[in-house]
Amino acid sequence: MMSVKREASPRYREIYRRIRQTIEGGVLRPGDYLPSARTLANEFNAARGTVENALELLTGEGFIVAVGRKGRLISPVLPESPPSKLFPRRRSAVIRESYAHLYEEPAPLIPGLPAFDLFPRKLWSQLVSRQARRSSPADLTYVDPLGLLPLRSAIAAHLGVARGVICMPEEVVITGGYLSALALILRAMTVGGNTAWVESPGYPFTMRAVEAAGVELVPIPVDAEGIDVAAGMAAAPKAKLAIVAPANQFPLGVPLSLGRRAALLDWASNAGAWIVEDDYTGEFRHDGWPLPSLKSLDRDDRVFYVGTFSKTMFPALRLGYLVAPASQQRRIRELLHKLDGGRPALEQAVLADFILEGHFARHVHRMRAAYAVRRQALEVALQRTCGDRFRIHPSAGGLQIVAGIHPAEDDLRLESAAASAGLRPRALSPMARGTNVPKGLLLGFANVRAELALSIAGRLAETLPPPAV
Repeated sequence: MMSVKREASPRYREIYRRIRQTIEGGVLRPGDYLPSARTLANEFNAARGTVENALELLTGEGFIVAVGRKGRLISPVLPESPPSKLFPRRRSAVIRESYAHLYEEPAPLIPGLPAFDLFPRKLWSQLVSRQARRSSPADLTYVDPLGLLPLRSAIAAHLGVARGVICMPEEVVITGGYLSALALILRAMTVGGNTAWVESPGYPFTMRAVEAAGVELVPIPVDAEGIDVAAGMAAAPKAKLAIVAPANQFPLGVPLSLGRRAALLDWASNAGAWIVEDDYTGEFRHDGWPLPSLKSLDRDDRVFYVGTFSKTMFPALRLGYLVAPASQQRRIRELLHKLDGGRPALEQAVLADFILEGHFARHVHRMRAAYAVRRQALEVALQRTCGDRFRIHPSAGGLQIVAGIHPAEDDLRLESAAASAGLRPRALSPMARGTNVPKGLLLGFANVRAELALSIAGRLAETLPPPAV
């Protein structure tokens, strides 16, 4: 029998079909602008006239409308499309829902964000432009997954002076931030049956990362001296990892006392265990010298030291660093070369210039002074507007205030009420596991200018429901 060759549909029909599917699948929504015909022609590798034919057909069917020189947009009168099997956009939105506050425009009181209004954006732009002009064809090739050596050298010098961490540039690894480093450590260290101590309350993303790695998570309570090492030894004496933020524990803001630091290091040494030190805001102590890092006290080389520029610079930079114990560096390097393509070279080079030319040290100094003022202003404003509704926890560092509430109150209800007024404090209770879960609100002060603190605290007081007691 002779086979009948099926003729391919005209090219413009295929372009029409793809755009229509994208509209019907809810990816392009009513009111969204379409790329220009020239851009679409480049995307489809087709003649511009072919694309114009497809667009005319979509216009005739009412899917798109022309708006003069502005181009074409998806018809605003089209109904919102239901979820499509081809484009499960709505499911993706649900997955992101619990993290939505991280991706929105910064709102007052959101914890964990640095002061964007004080970041030297003009200077940063100049450094980016200068570095881009310097680039050569050799700078366009693949990046060393360990990071650019100039940046690693700059970080090594900074750590030695500012944090007491003595390391060579070759020992520094550039990461995508804290979670990137933690995922790398968990992959390098985990063997079936491993267990990790995690602070409770603690950073929710740490808990999720540990569980995602298949490591048993044991929540260890935090008190005024930091993580309770004795409680950890009682709960999980055979654990092989402890993840802590000794300089400024998140979310409570307490530093790990010297006695607890010694006990933690002794435990790691005796148990053959490892410690991950998250030094996310070690530079930001508002009164007195920054506390020494745990790594600087580590005589038996049991500490993975992790830092990030998300708090000292800005989160979108997505750069951090890791200094691993000497015995684990080979494993870390092997994993990076196998699994990681490295971080963008341009941002690394610009950040190296920013540090080496002294801008970073000046920026941190300026932020430290500004944060002390902003924290005090917000504390005073909360006392004036909210009275004894909150119990402010003392803290000498960090980027947020912990405001405790009466145990009978629901901090998730308070968080939701504040969000309705455009404010973004976070409830404390979801950040804890186990028993004795504290309640309260975590209020970011870094992005609240002192002169606005009273009005923002007033908005919070007005929107909160009456006390439950």
